[in-house]
Amino acid sequence: MKGLKRILQKHSGRDSGGRISVRHQGGRQKRYYREIDTKRNKIDVWGRVEFIEYDPNRNANIALVTYEDGEKRYILAPQELEVGRKVITSEVAPIEIGNALPLNKIPAGTQIYNIEIKPGKGGQLVRGAGSGAVIQGREGDYILVRLPSGEIRRFHPNAYATIGQVGNAEIRTINVRKAGVYRRRGIRPTVRGTAQNPHSHPHGGGEGRSGVGMKYQKTPYGKPAVGNTRRKRKYSDKLIVQRRKLGPHH
Repeated sequence: MKGLKRILQKHSGRDSGGRISVRHQGGRQKRYYREIDTKRNKIDVWGRVEFIEYDPNRNANIALVTYEDGEKRYILAPQELEVGRKVITSEVAPIEIGNALPLNKIPAGTQIYNIEIKPGKGGQLVRGAGSGAVIQGREGDYILVRLPSGEIRRFHPNAYATIGQVGNAEIRTINVRKAGVYRRRGIRPTVRGTAQNPHSHPHGGGEGRSGVGMKYQKTPYGKPAVGNTRRKRKYSDKLIVQRRKLGPHH
């Protein structure tokens, strides 16, 4: 949709100084960025789904919605959303696929996605293809939500979320078939640390196949690459009721 797309500038993993800050990026094809309405802040105005489209910038599909006042916006397309379906953002919206409501208006057991962390900031959580969270209930002034990772977390009751599960779940089962597919996406080859020179990676060096050569693996920059990498003091620590299942090194 013209007006909702712009050319996405290439950076190839370089920062403002021209240095590589993200490895293994570069060489992708020209791509347009679609403006996605994650805020869903067009309150009490019905919209009609015109198209469901592919988006090269995410693994989920997007839906073009035309509202009653003539404005058009892209939203993340949930599973089972069809062309011609009507959607709305409202505190009194029906509990139907694609509608956005505050968390305190959504009954327990409902599947949701595109969840706001701060009311009015726009959806930041549960936006990947096939993902969905579930309302668990209420705890004091908060709403409890089980996220796809298994974590149970408190959310502000006025934060908005969209009913349903993000569509295009089958993309995770697609066979890529050849390396060129990733190259066109801008993903360059990744070389194992043990195959590199010791000057380039902490795992490098040694005679023959000598392995990592240390008790714990390290990143290319020398930091330990095991255990819980979450920050020790984070704003959301007090909001987590049950942690996600952690890996084997904890």
